[in-house]
Order: sequence, then structure tokens, then C-alpha cells
Amino acid sequence: MSEQVRDRLRELLDAVLDGADDGQPRTLAQMAGDAYTSPYHFNRLLSRGAGEPPVAMRRRVMLERAAWQLQHGGTVTDAAWAAGYESVEGFSRAYAKAFGHPPSTAAVSHWLPAPNGIHFHPPESLWVDSQERVLAPLTEQLVMHDVDDTRALLDLTKGLPEEVLVGVRLPGHEVLPWDGPEESLLQVLEATVWAKECWVASIEGLSMPVRRHSGDVAALIERHESVAARWLAVVRDIERRGAWEDRLVDALCEPPESFQMGSVVAHVLTYAAHRRLLARMMLRMAGVEVDRGDPIDWLRARRGEVPPRTLGQ
Repeated sequence: MSEQVRDRLRELLDAVLDGADDGQPRTLAQMAGDAYTSPYHFNRLLSRGAGEPPVAMRRRVMLERAAWQLQHGGTVTDAAWAAGYESVEGFSRAYAKAFGHPPSTAAVSHWLPAPNGIHFHPPESLWVDSQERVLAPLTEQLVMHDVDDTRALLDLTKGLPEEVLVGVRLPGHEVLPWDGPEESLLQVLEATVWAKECWVASIEGLSMPVRRHSGDVAALIERHESVAARWLAVVRDIERRGAWEDRLVDALCEPPESFQMGSVVAHVLTYAAHRRLLARMMLRMAGVEVDRGDPIDWLRARRGEVPPRTLGQ
């Protein structure tokens, strides 16, 4: 790579990380303006040169910085403001999703998976790990879209009347026979969360979790946030160890069964996608407007290419 190309990439990185020390939130347009280019070309150049969109890179590096601050005695509140989050709740949710545990638990390492090996390095600089191995982009997108889309659907249900949540839309319907009936919107969403709770428990070597049927959407959101962080950590660990061909002997089954790890992840994603579309169908049956759940739209919003849309718009 020529010196000129390296210098231009350095300029782009500087535009991404400018103001990070002060926890200043930055839009894609602001970053592009500092690099004297349009948002479209800035996003394309950075993604091509560093393998990561600028909005995602800034978010990740600032979370790494927050994790380092927490490791060294900083408070969750201070770390949240310093990372540019408007609320501790939003920061805690993003942190748990990224690291696999809440910010109240110290991270083993403050580095997150990075396709370019670029990380926060204390006190206020970057480090490039040339040997880093991360999730394949397709796997990362499928897993993250599932987690984010499930949360968006759960958020939408918070303001719905009880008859929409528990009303029977598909009498006698089952997705998988061992998961029981999924006749209502709430049953479908609960089964989506429950499936991850079961598989994560099996992979982590824990006892089968007790199934809790609750009409409390807030409690279901808490369960989702908890298991989503653990699920992300599990999938990333499989990739880090190159363990897709490993086999899980699940003693929770009767009789015990053996599962290839890659097929387990594919199973979870397949039925989660089916249930999310099923939930959208039930919402429309109840007269509730909802988006398509398209991963193309999700990725564009995540990269800052288009404004994020809320479900129901």
C-alpha cells in the first residue's frame, strides 16, 4: 500500500474518531465533512479501506474505551456519558450486547471483535492487531439482525392492548412440537426468547432453564437482553476457536443428542426469522402497522446510510 493511500486512510480514521475523547456524538455527515467528502463516499471509502463502516467503528471504539475505563474504576454513568450515550440504559444495553455481560461486570479484555484489528489503546490512542480473527461478515449480520429485530418487535408490543398480545390469531398453531402452542403474538415472541435460553444453557453446560410464561412484556424484554448478550458471546467464541464443526452432546434432551455447532446456530437463526415474520403477520391481523423486517433496511440504518425507522412507521 502506498504512503499516499495510508495517509488518506489515516485522515478518514481521524475524521471517525474526532471528539471521541470528549464523548461527543457524531453523525455520518459530520465525519464526512471533516474528511472533505460526501457521506456516501466517506462511508464507501472507509468500509473498503478498513473493512468497517465509520458509524460502527466509532461506536465500537468508544465502547472499548468505556470498558477500559470501567476496568480501571470508572463508574457506569461516567462511562456512558464519555461514550456519547444519552442514557445509562441505552449504554448498558449496547455494552451488554457487545461484550456479552452488563457493564457492572468487568470485561476480561476491553477489545471487541474488529474486522480491521483497530482498537482503542489507553490512554487515548489506537492499536492495530494484524492477526485478529472475527466473525465472518455474513454470520455477524445474520446474528446481529436477529437480536436487533427481536428487540424492536418487543419494544413495539409494549404499548399494545392486552387483546392484541394474547388474542388467539392462529388456533392450534405450533412452530416446533416441543415448544408448544404459538397461537398468539406474545406466545410467538416468548418462544423466540425461550429458544435462545435453551440453546445457550446447553452450550454453556447449564441446567435447562425453567420456562416462564408471562404476560409482562417488560419482563420478556429483560430476558431477551440477558440471553441476547450471552448468545452473541457464544457465537463469537465459536468463530474465535474455529469450532463450527465441534459437536455438542446435549444431555438435556431425552435421550441425549449430538449436534454440530454450525447447525445449532443455523437452527436458531432459521426459526427466529420465521417467528419474527409470524409476529409481523399477527400484528397486521390486529391492525397494527409494522415494517418488513428486511435485513437490507436494518444494515443501511446501522451503517448510518439512512435514518433508522421505528416499527409502526
